[in-house]
Amino acid sequence: MTPFSENMVSVPLWIPIVILFGSLCDGGKILVVPLEGSHWVNMDIIIKALHSKGHSVDVLRTSNSWFIKENSTYYGSITIPNTKGMDEEFVEDMLSKEINYKRGKSNWLGLVRLYLDTLNYVYKMHEMICQLITNMFESEEIMKTLKEKQYDLVLTDPVWGAGIFLAHKFKLPMVYNVRWTTPGEGHFEISPSPLSYIPITRSGNTDKMNFFQRVQNIFYYLIMYFQYGYFNLAQYQALCDKYFHPPVRFYELLQSADIWLMRIDFIFEFPRPTMPNIIYVGGFQCKPAKALPHDLEVFMQSSGEHGVIIMSLGAFISVLPDEITAEIAAAFAQLPQKVIWRYTGKRPSTLGNNTLLVDWMPQNDLLGHPKTKVFIAHGGTNGVQEALYHGIPVVGIPLFFDQYDNLVRLQDRGGAKIISLATLDQNALHASLQELINDPSYRLNMQRLSHLHRDAPVKPLDTALFWIEFVMRHKGAAHLRSESYKLPWYSYHSVDVAVTLFAVVLIFTLSVFLTVKYLCVKCCSRKRKTE
Repeated sequence: MTPFSENMVSVPLWIPIVILFGSLCDGGKILVVPLEGSHWVNMDIIIKALHSKGHSVDVLRTSNSWFIKENSTYYGSITIPNTKGMDEEFVEDMLSKEINYKRGKSNWLGLVRLYLDTLNYVYKMHEMICQLITNMFESEEIMKTLKEKQYDLVLTDPVWGAGIFLAHKFKLPMVYNVRWTTPGEGHFEISPSPLSYIPITRSGNTDKMNFFQRVQNIFYYLIMYFQYGYFNLAQYQALCDKYFHPPVRFYELLQSADIWLMRIDFIFEFPRPTMPNIIYVGGFQCKPAKALPHDLEVFMQSSGEHGVIIMSLGAFISVLPDEITAEIAAAFAQLPQKVIWRYTGKRPSTLGNNTLLVDWMPQNDLLGHPKTKVFIAHGGTNGVQEALYHGIPVVGIPLFFDQYDNLVRLQDRGGAKIISLATLDQNALHASLQELINDPSYRLNMQRLSHLHRDAPVKPLDTALFWIEFVMRHKGAAHLRSESYKLPWYSYHSVDVAVTLFAVVLIFTLSVFLTVKYLCVKCCSRKRKTE
């Protein structure tokens, strides 16, 4: 071993320690602009992880926020005064109309009314967010505060456009926690999306479509872009025209995020084209099950060899109409299994002794318990991915938005069975539960998917954190971002090139034809003169 030179400068021990710990604690400043409900549930997980790594996080919220608390130990909040967002009353009203349509006698007129009602609710939701943006941009105090914070990054869910506006205003790198955007499913805004094998949300199709399903798929695509292009995007574009100079297209801002953290993976999603700045982090909210509270563990063990069924309809829905809950409770009462049901409404008269009603449940821990046999869910992305992670078969009761499509993906892989609200009664639910419990193929298929999902070199949450920090370190990720979003549609699809080439070929063909015709006429006229 080479000895130190006497001339070598000695370095005090505290210097490398300060350098080491200083670099570890040198966190960034992040502005988070989230959604409510289940979207907030998974965003909250990322925020906690960022806080644990030394980053400072501020969360933007409306004054009547349903899920996002004003006071927190791991983030600061910025409440925009005099603003209203999507609340419990808003969701319950929307759900009520959806249930009334599906439980009633469906006809084309009812379908049109449901579509118009849904269109109106979505329009109102974005109208609230546009008012939030207006209140921010019109307040010198708020804009000054946000500017003085000197954030390094905006992390947002692009279903709502507020985060996109702030990132452009302050020229900040932007990362999406995304499955859906303002126009629709996230891939459609950034990746090539052939409609021949990529199903549109609410079409109910898989990636294996016959001719009529492809026609249906295109029909849903046209409806989707009519709905969002002419109603929702138009609201945001009006604000772009008002607040941004030089003018900018909102759709271009939407597509310009540096990194898209996509809340799915290809164990769940159908294979499709993708882009280098789409990072798949599906299931990042999932984790190994922890020990249950004592009372729940006692209940689980009391089920014996029959096991337990758990039911939850997600963050938004904890109450259903009495007639539906009576049918569900009656189905449970016929089962030898025990049931844990997250439900906060009126106790059904048909409820059996085997069913435990709870206001809240540790869903991930219950799904990972060895006694759990089946998960009854509405089909939200978080719930189906937790079921997939733990290998638990699903009976799906979709209510609205993307829930049916999520369940279709599990059903196509042999891990779920779907019951529509229109046909939901005690017999249908009981038969479906018996099928999933008695047919081992459902559990085997879900366990196979679980093994595939877990067989990854890096955990999804660690992947998400790496790319967020990557964008902060490098002030963006422009090298991964395609410039295709800046092209007009006719350039993107090379329509202008095709028209030009067609014109060149047409002109060349006409030139040859006219030249030959001229020469023929000339030759014929000379021949006549000679004769």
